[in-house]
Amino acid sequence: MQSRRVFFLLLPQVHLLDLSGPAQVLDSANSHGAAYKLHYLAEQPTVTSAQGLTLQAETAWPQWQSGDLLIVPGTRARPLPPKASQAVNERLSTLPVEVEVAAICSGAFLLGQAGLLRGKRCTTHWSLLEELQRQNPSASVQDGALYVQDGPVTTSAGIASGIDLTLSLVEAHHGPQLAAQVARDLVVYLRRDGVQGQTSVYLEYRTHLHRSIHRVQDYLCAHMKRAVPLAELAGVAHMSERGLSRAFKQATGITPLRYQQLLRLELAKSYLSDPNLSLEQVAALIGLEDARHFRRLWNQEYGVPPSRRRLQP
Repeated sequence: MQSRRVFFLLLPQVHLLDLSGPAQVLDSANSHGAAYKLHYLAEQPTVTSAQGLTLQAETAWPQWQSGDLLIVPGTRARPLPPKASQAVNERLSTLPVEVEVAAICSGAFLLGQAGLLRGKRCTTHWSLLEELQRQNPSASVQDGALYVQDGPVTTSAGIASGIDLTLSLVEAHHGPQLAAQVARDLVVYLRRDGVQGQTSVYLEYRTHLHRSIHRVQDYLCAHMKRAVPLAELAGVAHMSERGLSRAFKQATGITPLRYQQLLRLELAKSYLSDPNLSLEQVAALIGLEDARHFRRLWNQEYGVPPSRRRLQP
């Protein structure tokens, strides 16, 4: 898998969770097959966080490459939102368009000062929304969103929402299944922004403590593109078919077959975002017989036909 460089920009008084949350997401993604290379940039070789911890960083900025990701964690924003030095501001304002940029919490102000929020939808911590809008009158500052993506620029609300933002980037880079695996590692919900649904089937139906059913669910996630017979699942669970059906329904509230169908429909949502794929191709990619079968399943679940303009009923 091709590696992707990620650079965290550390300013004085950086919030530790703004930094550590996204870094932990990317590190966990690496354990599931991603290839993120993490770097930490600052104007000085050491930076003191808002919580008093001293951090080490590189001072030489990179020669940017297509696919690079720059993450700007937030810093202490009271009594005033942060401001970058002239040197940092110039570097941000001249970033190539092929570099992704993400800001957590008050980090959005640094993007705004560099002109990166002009005409963009964006967000920040709830207590700073009005000030961000005042400083960036051409931007459309969104209230009530965990994170907002507009082209190569993504911004998030306060502190812990940086985890949600980074999970969304992992999903965009490597697909929803890997992102869900990371979310399970971190014991968080895979939440989405205000436009999309707020949960993922990869994490729903898993609040039970039945180890064998968790094992069956993991197996189904790994084999979404084919119909897995109940006998095979019973072998995974080391249970009888009847015992598995009863235990699965008791633990999750649905049958193993319905869980398989929901997984396939969730996978289809990511494929439907590609305008180059026909419904027949999407059906084949999720292991269904044909587009008619796919349409029937989708309509039964959501009450509307599958559409690239309305992926989340």
